[in-house]
Amino acid sequence: MNQSTHGATPAGAPPPSERRFFGHPRGLATLFMTEFFERFTYYGMRALLVLFLVAATDAANPGFGIDRETAGAVYGLYTGAVFLGSLPGGWIADRLIGQRRAVFWGGIIIAIGNFILAIPATPPVFYLGLAIIVVGVGLLKPNISAIVGALYEGQPGARRDAGFSIFYMGINLGALLAPLVAGTIGEAWNWRSGFFVAGLAMLIGVAQYKATEKYLGEAGAPPQGVSAAEQRSGWRMVWIGCAIVVVLGALVFSGVIPVTITGLAQAFATGMLVLGFVFFAYVLLIAKLQPGERGRVATIAVFFLCAALFWAGFEQAATSFNLFAQDFTDRSLLGGMFPEGVHPASWYQSANPIFVVLFAPFFAWVWVSLGARNLDPSAPVKFGLALLLLAAGFGVIMWAAQLVANSGSQVAPTWLLLTYLLHTFGELCLSPVGLSNVTKLAPKRFVGQMMGTWFLGAAVGNTIAGLIGGHVSASDASALPGQFLQMIMIAGAAAVLLLLLSPIIRKWMGDAR
Repeated sequence: MNQSTHGATPAGAPPPSERRFFGHPRGLATLFMTEFFERFTYYGMRALLVLFLVAATDAANPGFGIDRETAGAVYGLYTGAVFLGSLPGGWIADRLIGQRRAVFWGGIIIAIGNFILAIPATPPVFYLGLAIIVVGVGLLKPNISAIVGALYEGQPGARRDAGFSIFYMGINLGALLAPLVAGTIGEAWNWRSGFFVAGLAMLIGVAQYKATEKYLGEAGAPPQGVSAAEQRSGWRMVWIGCAIVVVLGALVFSGVIPVTITGLAQAFATGMLVLGFVFFAYVLLIAKLQPGERGRVATIAVFFLCAALFWAGFEQAATSFNLFAQDFTDRSLLGGMFPEGVHPASWYQSANPIFVVLFAPFFAWVWVSLGARNLDPSAPVKFGLALLLLAAGFGVIMWAAQLVANSGSQVAPTWLLLTYLLHTFGELCLSPVGLSNVTKLAPKRFVGQMMGTWFLGAAVGNTIAGLIGGHVSASDASALPGQFLQMIMIAGAAAVLLLLLSPIIRKWMGDAR
């Protein structure tokens, strides 16, 4: 009988990093569960954020009672900063601590941030919690995907794609369950308890990550070939950057720099757009591109603008659509289970991940089937379809808003669900296609930076979504049809223009498929 000490591998057993999970590396299960709990935390808090900020201070379940425009700006700043934080988070992992440590400490920081949200304290303390979450997500989000890729180093591309598909399910399962659990606890019982549950979920995720980290092998290990001097220089840059952010934050909160939250969000979105334009101008006009590369970079620039516009509409799910669900949607079904006689508005935040789980395999099948017949639409056409579907979704919610304005009564949930369905179809046309094409089109020496522009586009879109979404009045629906009509016209016009220009953009792409 073989004997082994605690934690050792029994004789004849494969090393932990070589064990399997349904034919895939066992480490995939570790990352799947970590991502599940992180997304549960993110989407649970996200479903509650705007509703909590606008809730009356004298209610049985008090919020901050701030105006909706400011609440939307807070949401926009937070979600925009989350995406932008992926850029320094990836750099810190690549140059200083490695992906595995970044994921672990990112999870710890996310949990701390959510626990701060759960403290019944003043708005500045709450906003500090949001800022801490941004740091944690920036460390965890880009690097956990990098570790998934490292698990499949040297393996066939189809196997890697299958692994990422399984990992993607963890994202959507976490996003699906979070509004139903954290959202219900927050709305029906206590907002702060909802935030606490989100933080607790992240702690569970970190605990299982640490307990099963051995299955990752060498994936995500600390960076090699970085000298001690480079390490010191890197950490110096990190601390200087942190100090600048802290000082600016203190000056803003103390009133030394007079700025409103809405004005700050507007400046943030404008700054990111300018940064994107400056970067693309530099690459196109100054960087010494090879023949054919200039057209490909121009295509990525077009995708950057389209992505920013799409996410500006899509991410109103947690702002204007969330408020529409609260104020103008009949939520009496199952309402007898809750104190106010209506089910939580945050439940509708589960619609998108449910639709992704149901329809992502169908869209994958459609693209493969069309490709086999040489009928697969080009990337610009798919982006155009995404924007058309975005406009169609706003057409549905505009019609519902018009019914509310005309009748003064609430509308059935099916209007909101159909809007989410059409927007999810748009997401499935744009998101995976964009990620894939940026990696294929980018010049090799600019791949990482070009991927950064994709996240930058998402950051711009999320910030703008928050700014737009704060204009939903709780008592007057008469302005809503006009607001949604503007989104229809902007998204529709962009879609038509992109579809008309798609043959030209397709030529810019060269032989990339």
